[in-house]
Amino acid sequence: MRPHPIPEKALKLGRNLIIADLHLGYEVAMAKEGFYLPRVFREVVASLRSLLKREKVKRLIIAGDLKHSFVPEWREKKELRAFVEEVSPLVDEVVLVRGNHDVGVLWLRELGVEVVDELELGGWKVVHGHKPVEGDRFIIGHEHPAIRLRDEVGAVVKVPAFLIGERLIVLPAFSPWAYGNDVLREIVSPYLRFMDTDELEVLVPAGSELLSFGRLGKLKSVLSRL
Repeated sequence: MRPHPIPEKALKLGRNLIIADLHLGYEVAMAKEGFYLPRVFREVVASLRSLLKREKVKRLIIAGDLKHSFVPEWREKKELRAFVEEVSPLVDEVVLVRGNHDVGVLWLRELGVEVVDELELGGWKVVHGHKPVEGDRFIIGHEHPAIRLRDEVGAVVKVPAFLIGERLIVLPAFSPWAYGNDVLREIVSPYLRFMDTDELEVLVPAGSELLSFGRLGKLKSVLSRL
């Protein structure tokens, strides 16, 4: 099966829709640290429901970090339950490929969610991306890939991006709070550290389009001269 990136920060593979890094409960975790952010749960769910209805897929796959807090607590559990109840009627199956933030999520199986550590799919292996596993071609999250762009007046903005290659696809974070890791400056996932990333194509979501910024190695070279 050939993967098709979608501008809404998702990947379609056959009748499967893959997203990563929702980090539900992020606002609750930040409030405990004294930072108060507006809740975006409704926005995230509405966006995903619209996408599922449009693409008419049979299975939703979350490539890790469905939740944010490393310490499970009741408000987070309530939000996770609401999330599953909102999206599960639109697909035949919901699969969570556990990420490093997905602590204490096995109870989601009671709601019909399949919880796994990796998933073979159409010649690809879907993992979160925080630890290496054996395989040839991978679809991962974890990195929250982004690049910094400068406009004509010198303002800098960080935008999420897909990284697309023959053996590795890195998904942007689905969460609107995950501003992203600038992959032109720093790499987080071991999959990017130990694989040749220069040939990865950089695709930036822009409204209903995906804009190609060329190969990652070429982009690094060009921006280093500016």
